[in-house]
Amino acid sequence: MRRLSGGYRSALIIGVQGIRARKLRTLLSMISLFLGVLAVVVVQAGASIAERALLADLEMTQGYDGTKVVEVMTSDKLGSIVTDTVKGRSDAIAMLSTQAIIGEPDVRPVNEGGAPIGEDWGGGMVCYGPGPDDCEPTSTGPKGAAIEVQLTALTGEVRTFRPLRPSSGEWLDFSSVPSLAPKIVINEEAAKGFQQYQVPAEMRIRGASANLTPQIVGVVDDGGYQPRAYVRLDELTNWLSATAMADPNGGTQMQVLLSADSPIEPVLMSKLKAAGVESYPQTVESYKQLEKQLTLMRLIFLSMAGLVLLIGVAGILNVGLATVGERVEEFALRRAVGTPRLLLAGIVLAETLLTGLLTAGAAIGVGVAGLKVVSMVVGQSEPMLRDVQFPWEAGVAGIIAGIVAGVLGGFIPALRAAGIPIATVMRA
Repeated sequence: MRRLSGGYRSALIIGVQGIRARKLRTLLSMISLFLGVLAVVVVQAGASIAERALLADLEMTQGYDGTKVVEVMTSDKLGSIVTDTVKGRSDAIAMLSTQAIIGEPDVRPVNEGGAPIGEDWGGGMVCYGPGPDDCEPTSTGPKGAAIEVQLTALTGEVRTFRPLRPSSGEWLDFSSVPSLAPKIVINEEAAKGFQQYQVPAEMRIRGASANLTPQIVGVVDDGGYQPRAYVRLDELTNWLSATAMADPNGGTQMQVLLSADSPIEPVLMSKLKAAGVESYPQTVESYKQLEKQLTLMRLIFLSMAGLVLLIGVAGILNVGLATVGERVEEFALRRAVGTPRLLLAGIVLAETLLTGLLTAGAAIGVGVAGLKVVSMVVGQSEPMLRDVQFPWEAGVAGIIAGIVAGVLGGFIPALRAAGIPIATVMRA
């Protein structure tokens, strides 16, 4: 391990002695610098937490960065090409989404069109041809105790690609035998509807052989604003054929999620091309899309924190100049006994650097404690602050801010100490 040279070690030791001898001035320097360093720590921590929260929301709706998403146009030629290709694989899953109504039969849902609870988008239409007479409403009759959801059927574990947050209950179990009464997990928006309305456990889907009796086993936060329910595809196919699910007139949407290194991608694309089915692959790059925006936001707030830090630097500079003025005879005497000018400057810089590091430590400690208190107080109402950890980037930024403030605040006093002539000791 490399040790400090004699000159640097002497400057550090004398600097520590100077801090101990002038505790009050050191405390005043730390107070003037504290708010500036704390501002840098808070801004960096806030920016890191906001960045992670923003990316987490995008990951819930789009997927982790690097995930390959293939949008597949539904077609009567599609059949079970996709589901058979990804069946039993952990590096690829298929998602088929269609509209479903849970509740009383022969009534219109309270949120026609799958609108958020409390809103009304009007009834949806299904068209079987290009003319206006070829379309019919998705639901008829008076409004009743029914809720329309976007039903997403999964071939496997979607949480490998999208971090859905469990709110209550449990998630779908893909290892068990498919049930004739399909188990579904609803999102938080759909849960609002089931809390407000007494809805019978009957689900109807266009093209199904009969109405289903679903079992709601859990609630998740999926970042969506529309009511949505998740179900195992193999449980849904007990009532809805693959041909009906791929019917382009039924409003069904199909999406395939693949890991970055999945070997199934070229196989799937070849099969779709051979069947004449259009597909649109893309790679999720959420951070790349938001990088400029996040960097600009961080720079703006760091600039504001830098202004506060400069005020602290001015304070430590004033204290440093006053301290050097009081120690003129001491520095002149050291020069008289052969102490180099560089070492005198190092003594002053060591004091201000140590003061800056002590202030940084105090600011980081306050930041950690403050974040923990905020997490405990508002963590239940704000999921992004629940069990949040203090970002290490904020700690590093605080240490750098303390070092920079120490150098800037001690540079001029160090030059003044190094320039004190030896003759000063004779006048004393």
